[in-house]
Amino acid sequence: MEAHHIHPELLKHKVRVLVVGCGGNGSAIAAGLPYLHQALLAYGHPEGLQVTLLDADVISPTNCVRQPFSRSEIGLHKSVVLANRMNLFWGLDWQGIPQQLSDRQRLEGVDIVIGCVDTRAARAAIQKCTEGRSEVDYWLDLGNNADSGQFVLGEPLNQRNRRSKLRLHTISELFPEIIQSELDGDGVPSCSAAEALERQEPFVNPTLANHALALLTRLFRCGTVSYHGGFVSLSSLAGVQALRVDPRYWQRLRRKAGCRVISKRNPAALANPSPQQDQG
Repeated sequence: MEAHHIHPELLKHKVRVLVVGCGGNGSAIAAGLPYLHQALLAYGHPEGLQVTLLDADVISPTNCVRQPFSRSEIGLHKSVVLANRMNLFWGLDWQGIPQQLSDRQRLEGVDIVIGCVDTRAARAAIQKCTEGRSEVDYWLDLGNNADSGQFVLGEPLNQRNRRSKLRLHTISELFPEIIQSELDGDGVPSCSAAEALERQEPFVNPTLANHALALLTRLFRCGTVSYHGGFVSLSSLAGVQALRVDPRYWQRLRRKAGCRVISKRNPAALANPSPQQDQG
């Protein structure tokens, strides 16, 4: 079995993390990152994490149903609220920026991008910003539907990550349809609490986020991993399939993606993994 080794420079300086999207998955990731920061310091990392949260959305009444926001915060920016909350509780100096990522934006001073977006167009923007002249080390993507989803850690093809046999393929390389914006729906949010819960079960976001954060923790603690993602289902107690570091497996996934008929409402089938969109 092949293995991926962490970029050694990430063990020597502050790890600069950009979280794109502060909805269901993004807020769950944000809540867990301080624990990863504390763990890194305990493991002997010199500086831990420096996190920036990026999201232009404001908190709506529906968000208060299954996201960690209160009715008193309605109308405030999600990214700013989450950053302020973590800074106050943990004594950090992390940043929340109420903006949307542009595909023309150059990501400077970013080591890891964690994508928690809810459209293919937004994923396409992350892909463009992390490839080419970028020096981003990793792109960790999370996506889900009602009760299933996936998390994928990849090394974007850029100035830092050259083409090689064991370069971790990104979500857009394994599942090219995930960045085809013409497949997006109308983007209309849920108009009621009942509809929001119908579209997505309450605990799918923290479950997916915990698996993704556990992967990052293992990578930093052990310096190597044999998997770089997974497919998660809440409908089965044995509902996790690892995404192995295996070029032959990546090729099989890409072949399946090329012939699969895409439907946004199809659940992730563990026997035939397919990418899911975050429902906000």
